[in-house]
Amino acid sequence: MGRRGKKKGRPISGWVVLDKPVGMGSTDAVAKVKWLFQADKAGHAGTLDPLASGMLPIALGEATKTVPYVQDGAKVYRFTVAWGEERSTDDLEGPVTERSDQRPDEVAVRALLPKYTGVIMQTPPQFSAIKIAGERAYDLAREGTTVEIPPREVEIGRFDLVEMSADGRSVFEIECGKGTYVRSLARDMGRDLGCFGHIADLRRTEVDPFTAEDFVTIAELEKARFGEKAEAGADTADTAEAQAAEPEVLVQDFSAIDALLVDTVAALDCLPQVALSDDAAQRIRLGNPVVIRGRDAPVEAEEACATARGRLVAIGAIEAGMFRPKRVFVG
Repeated sequence: MGRRGKKKGRPISGWVVLDKPVGMGSTDAVAKVKWLFQADKAGHAGTLDPLASGMLPIALGEATKTVPYVQDGAKVYRFTVAWGEERSTDDLEGPVTERSDQRPDEVAVRALLPKYTGVIMQTPPQFSAIKIAGERAYDLAREGTTVEIPPREVEIGRFDLVEMSADGRSVFEIECGKGTYVRSLARDMGRDLGCFGHIADLRRTEVDPFTAEDFVTIAELEKARFGEKAEAGADTADTAEAQAAEPEVLVQDFSAIDALLVDTVAALDCLPQVALSDDAAQRIRLGNPVVIRGRDAPVEAEEACATARGRLVAIGAIEAGMFRPKRVFVG
C-alpha cells in the first residue's frame, strides 16, 4: 500500500511584515506565521536575533521568489549601546569578557561616528551565522572554539546619535546595507573609545521597501485567524499538537488574516514595472516574450517586473522593447 503524502498548505502568496518580539527566533517566527496562514511555503528576508525586536519580513508562497530583492534592501536599526563591558556575544546574552570604568562623553561619541559611516570593513561577531570551513560561527563559538572571521565590506549610509543617558548608555539609529552587524559596531566603537561596549537593546524599524506602517504583530495575526478565541488569550498555536494538526480540522475562514498580507509585487519597488493586458499576461505565463506598449514603457532593462490588473506576473528583462520572462508567478 502506497504511503499517503503529507497534505500541503494553502497556495497563499504575499508578505507578512512581522513586528517580531524579543525572545522569538527568526525560524520560530516563520514557522508560527506559516502555521497561522496554513501556507504551503514560507521564508524570511534577513535574520533577526532572538534578543532583537522589530521588522522581520516573511514571504509566503510565490512571494518567496522575491526574497533576494528584500534581503538586498536598506535597513534601519535603532539600538542602545551599554558602555563599560564587552561580552562574548556582543549583546546581553553572553558573559562579560572585558570591563572598564571609563565612560565616553557626547563629544567623543559624535567624533567617532564618521569612522563608521560610508563603506567600511567590519568583522562579524564570533556568535554569527557566518560559515567557517562549512560550519556556522555560532556553533563553533558554543563549543568554545575561537575562529578567525575575515573582515568584510559593509555600507552604512547614515549613523546618528539619538541620545546619551546618565547611566552610561547611548542610543543610535543607522541606515545600512546587507550584511551589517550592529553588534560588531557596539564592540568596535567600545574598543575605539577605550571603554568597551555591547548591545543592550536592538530594534529593526525598516527593511526597504517596507516601513513601520506595514507592521503586524503575532497577536494581531492570531486575532484575525481565530477571532475572539485568540483575543481571550486561548493557546491557539503554541503546542506541537496544534501546529501538527491537518488543515481541514482548523478554522477555514482565512479572509481576515489574508487581508493583513502585503502584496507580493511590493517587494519589487526597486525594479521598473510594466503593466500588461490580460492577453499579454497569458503569453508571459506560457514563457513567451511580448512587445511592451505605451509611450513611457522602458525599451531596455536588465531586470523588470510585469503586472496585470495590479498582480505580479513575471520578472524578466526588456530587450529592444520586448519583455522576456525569466521567473513567472502563479496566480
